[in-house]
Amino acid sequence: MFESCLEKQNIVKQIFNACPTEEAKYQKIIDWGRELPKLKPIDKVPTNIVKGCQSTMYLHSFWTNDTIIFEVESDALISAGLAAILIKVYSGETPETILKCPPTFLEELGISASLTPNRANGLYSIHLRMKQDALKLLMEKEMKKKSS
Repeated sequence: MFESCLEKQNIVKQIFNACPTEEAKYQKIIDWGRELPKLKPIDKVPTNIVKGCQSTMYLHSFWTNDTIIFEVESDALISAGLAAILIKVYSGETPETILKCPPTFLEELGISASLTPNRANGLYSIHLRMKQDALKLLMEKEMKKKSS
């Protein structure tokens, strides 16, 4: 049911497993954070702030072709990079996949274990917010269908 999500997780695992050191993994996270495009000012609103992150992070979610696209911006590169990892896996997936495909690759790579408790909580908060947004968008879509 969520093969594409699992495939994306495998790609991320391959990329990180190719990093020779923990420092190289952190550099990859930072690089991915730098590569994220900036959000439009209209999307940097209080309702898009991810609660539980150490830094200020905005997560914008929207529909495209029956899938959900996630965009993020953070004032901290590590936080942005951690969000970028999740975006690489979950953006472009259906709400059902986002809700049912757990990020097991994070544990397999040891990313969660190597983070400070605050950063680990932030990573969890980003994933939780993605799932909440997926559920919200799915419910809005279903309500529109019923009212049509």
